[in-house]
Amino acid sequence: MQPAGIVESVWPVLVEVAPRVARIAVFIAVGVFLANVAVGFGLVEKIAAFSKYLTRPANLPDEVGTAIVTTAASTTAGYGMLADFRESGRLDDVETLVAVTMNTFFGFVQHIFTFYAPVLIPILGLEVGLLYVGARAAVALGITFAGVLGGAVLLSSARAPATSRSAGSESATDGGLAADGAAAERGDLTTAADIDDDEPPLEVLRTAGEKTWPKLKRIVPRLAVVYVLVTLLVRTQDLESATAIAEPLTTLLGLPAASLFVVGVFAFDTTTGAATIAPMIGSTFTPRTAVATMLLGGIVSFAVSTFKRSIPFQYGIWGPKFGSKVILVNTALKIVFIAAALALLLAPV
Repeated sequence: MQPAGIVESVWPVLVEVAPRVARIAVFIAVGVFLANVAVGFGLVEKIAAFSKYLTRPANLPDEVGTAIVTTAASTTAGYGMLADFRESGRLDDVETLVAVTMNTFFGFVQHIFTFYAPVLIPILGLEVGLLYVGARAAVALGITFAGVLGGAVLLSSARAPATSRSAGSESATDGGLAADGAAAERGDLTTAADIDDDEPPLEVLRTAGEKTWPKLKRIVPRLAVVYVLVTLLVRTQDLESATAIAEPLTTLLGLPAASLFVVGVFAFDTTTGAATIAPMIGSTFTPRTAVATMLLGGIVSFAVSTFKRSIPFQYGIWGPKFGSKVILVNTALKIVFIAAALALLLAPV
């Protein structure tokens, strides 16, 4: 291909990807900055008083509660905090996976106010809308409790308190740090010991800002490259064939024939899928079969959304090796709990 042809095909992708990467970068910057500020001002201990009922049964450091609370406002910022805790050695890989799993319900909560309540429920109607949102909330809450249970089983209760754990832990992680000197050089999370009790607030904020920039320099370029590559592949490959796997599932579950089309639409766009099924509720679909069809569309959409969104985001945050583990755990748990929700919805009453 001639250089002019390459530019012609790549330029629209760059235009599409740039705003998305910029938006994510802003949220990551906010998350990392807030993590450093929280440690600097001693807010970790205050937030831990609220979130300890989740973190302590899971044998996680109290400061993980900061990220969990932040996730309710911004999933990206919450992930940015966890990434900072992990790379600074405050969390090992297993602890991070447990924390990411526990974040699920809190990440869902924000969507109730930004999408489900103002958009989806009006489209579906009150009965079906609340049933669907309730099912999704139950799935998210189940995954969060699975994370708490996983931490209780997999992690030792004898872990040192978060405030006493060095930011330069020797347990290097994928894309992480291995020494105190490296942590200081690379501008990672400030430890409580790094900040004098009498340090002025403006100095704490300045230090937090200085430690945020190196993190962005590591994450954002990787994020941009992966997003560009994935977008190019999406434009050149037929991903719609992924919905073909839904046909045996709709037959197995005894859903109406029209559900296959709805699943196909829902897998690629939730709002359009909801608008597609809404006129058929009451005639073709009962409230329960309508919600089951939309949940099935959610399962099928994992193949598409994982490729288009999860891989670029998770690889950008964690790196390919650990990012793949996060995607695998998230996807497996979602499929298991959505399958359980389907079984309950379609059970004879």
